[in-house]
Amino acid sequence: MVMKGSEFLVKEILPSEVFTPEDFSDEQKQIRDTTRDLVDNEILPQVEEIDSPNHQLVVEFLAKAGELGLLMMDPKEEDGGLGLDKSTVMLVAEEIAHTGSFSVAFAAHTGIGTLPLVYYGSQTLKDKYLEKIITGQWGAAFCLTEPNAGSDAMTVDTQATTEGDHYLLNGTKQFITNGGFAKLFTVFARLDKEHFTAFMVEKDFVGVSIGPEENKMGIKGSSTTQVIFDQVKVPKENLLGEIGKGHHIAFNVLNIGRIKLGAAVNGAAKEVLKTSVAYAKERKQFQHPISDFGAIQEKIADRTAQLFAAESLIYRITGDLDIALAEVPQDENYYKNYTKIIADYNGECAIAKVYCSEQLAAMVDEGLQIYGGYGFIKDYPAERFYRDERINRLFEGTNEINRLLLPDAILKKSLKGELPLQSLAMKAFEGLVNPSFDLPEETLFAKEFQVVKNTKQIFLVLAGAAVQKFQMALAKEQEVLMAVADVAIYIYALESALLRAAKHYNQASDKRKKLLAALVKVSTFNNLEALAQAAKKGAFYIEEGDNLTLLLSGIRRYGKYDASGLLQAKRTLAQSVIEQGKYPL
Repeated sequence: MVMKGSEFLVKEILPSEVFTPEDFSDEQKQIRDTTRDLVDNEILPQVEEIDSPNHQLVVEFLAKAGELGLLMMDPKEEDGGLGLDKSTVMLVAEEIAHTGSFSVAFAAHTGIGTLPLVYYGSQTLKDKYLEKIITGQWGAAFCLTEPNAGSDAMTVDTQATTEGDHYLLNGTKQFITNGGFAKLFTVFARLDKEHFTAFMVEKDFVGVSIGPEENKMGIKGSSTTQVIFDQVKVPKENLLGEIGKGHHIAFNVLNIGRIKLGAAVNGAAKEVLKTSVAYAKERKQFQHPISDFGAIQEKIADRTAQLFAAESLIYRITGDLDIALAEVPQDENYYKNYTKIIADYNGECAIAKVYCSEQLAAMVDEGLQIYGGYGFIKDYPAERFYRDERINRLFEGTNEINRLLLPDAILKKSLKGELPLQSLAMKAFEGLVNPSFDLPEETLFAKEFQVVKNTKQIFLVLAGAAVQKFQMALAKEQEVLMAVADVAIYIYALESALLRAAKHYNQASDKRKKLLAALVKVSTFNNLEALAQAAKKGAFYIEEGDNLTLLLSGIRRYGKYDASGLLQAKRTLAQSVIEQGKYPL
């Protein structure tokens, strides 16, 4: 059984029903290894030169990636691509992420730069442009953000008017990744001051100009510029999709971008962990490597457990997507139905973006702490990791916007009758008044699976209380919505890590079983603590008096977890990472 979007909150799933990194096929591993060879042997030795910045080097490496087929993973074979599944696409993104700034250019090119054309382009447009961008002959970019239109993307000022056999385009786009070298832009504008519409625009069209490179805090090797359109004549056939339907293009492409960003930051986190552990093993204080000390080991254990959950949730999402997308009929409506399925998982896409970007933020912060004062010096990699990380909580919609998108997606499904939230919330409230104290069965990770079940009750109670209290005004209560979103995010992360470990535990070696058990315990404890804090905050935002007391008592009861052996689990996990010198899975 494959979960539809947001169904994880109301249904149980078996470990055998999730896709995990341990399930990669030989073909997927081969593509991963090809990507890894390019990264390790060619790009990584040039990272400092790329960051100097040297954008020409970025262009050259994009062309090399094109030669290896890494830019053509998404388009179907009949369009000249490879038509690979989403799990493989994310695996490549994860490997490329070790390259820092280059990975930003790569992700923008293959994601938001290419997918609008793949998903929404006419055959005429595909014949005209697709080969150029999936081989790396041309760079591609996505022009949505403007000086006055960021999170509120629909308020763009860029205008298009109909002029005979072409459109006339005027406006300025801001913070455009690959702007300095891209030759093809997906541009969003208001057609006739009303219809939010997308166009394919060539750099060489008269009236297109590129602003100076932004002097950024991090990702210095990626190109970020303004792109200015002054009376640009765009041929009628360069209309992308349908007039007035540009928001469908923007939002669906961003959904995939959010998962891809999640995979990429997980790859970056593995590089940070590897580098930080290597330093901790070399750096001596009090006659011992600092990796011997519990204070350092706890950092390593906590960050590894969070990375395990982040990695697990990414491939859980793509596994579900791959099964659902494989069932789309290969007819003239293929991409229309394809993008509908992607849109159905918009809540999970938001989860991926938020949870994974924040785990990287924690990883680089603790990595710099492990380096101590040297982490603040440019001669050491922790300094670059720290600067480069910060953008990820802004890319693909800020984390605040993504937190607000999540409950909106869930509540819309409830209103459509696709999720039985109202009836289940009522049952959860009844459980607060007449609680059951059934003990979990003595099975593998029984306590942790009970935690997952209980935390879903917390979500139902909290979300139900919010709807009951604020009703239609809930959309304006952003603090409440973000607290509810955090509960859902931590449920998904907690459950994903647990399902992955349970799926592979019985076939694992004794040493690996010990590692998986440690990962489960640390991940469950840490995610549950964060979830309970968010739920408690939400309760205070929503209720007062007796209702608040009842809600808080339910959160406390449903948030219980016997984490006996937690310290030893953290030490086991940290020692495994230190011994291997890297992420242990």
